[in-house]
Amino acid sequence: MSLPSVLEKILATKQDEVKAGREWVSEDKLLAKCADLPPTRGFVRRLKSVAADRPAVIAEIKKASPSKGVIREDFDPAAIAQSYEAGGAACLSVLTDEPYFQGHRDYLEQARSACSLPALRKDFIIDPWQVPESRCLGADAILLIVAALEPAVLHDLHDRAIGLGLDVLVEVHDEAELAAALKLEGALIGVNNRNLHDFKTDLATSERLRRLLPDDRLLVAESGIAYPEDVQRLRVAGINAFLVGEAFMRAADPGARLGKLFFET
Repeated sequence: MSLPSVLEKILATKQDEVKAGREWVSEDKLLAKCADLPPTRGFVRRLKSVAADRPAVIAEIKKASPSKGVIREDFDPAAIAQSYEAGGAACLSVLTDEPYFQGHRDYLEQARSACSLPALRKDFIIDPWQVPESRCLGADAILLIVAALEPAVLHDLHDRAIGLGLDVLVEVHDEAELAAALKLEGALIGVNNRNLHDFKTDLATSERLRRLLPDDRLLVAESGIAYPEDVQRLRVAGINAFLVGEAFMRAADPGARLGKLFFET
């Protein structure tokens, strides 16, 4: 598996993080804690329910990225979550990676506690330990990136997540990765329109891969969505679920920007 250099670097750092995490608390202790947690809010259920009637927006809480640097200086996860809920978001996505995205584990709980929306933990999940860790942090869903995982690991992490009541967004970039994702029963597919090698975005990626799915299969378009024309273009292609971060994070009022992008005609 040929990885983009930036992803390779992130994954190496993540392996060190997981090693330190395992020394701090065992996987067994995390699993025991999971047993006492209330049910999740139903990320996929909420997304499908909303998408049946209107655009289902996964609104992302993200302070920075490796390619863009700091995106939002005034960063309050709870306030942003409330703004998103008021703006009509279906779900949240919260960056928890610290070294490259200036996220934090605490941001997930802060955002989720401030609203009633289900939340995706947006991070690089590569190890079984991170699955119960995510559940304990308050995640309703986790992200699995096909490009970052060998097939056996992808299947194992997916099954572990489902077993703990977590939903899974499986991210793909091309036809080969989509084929791998479709081997996971009932997986929610997210198509990242950003090329990880050069960081360019192309909405044609979502359009192309959407045609390979049954009409009734929900697909989430990710990255490169900033204008009403982008939304309209993807909806014409049969896509009604979207993950958007930067376009909202750069606005003074992220929720108002969400409403304007998706719900004003």
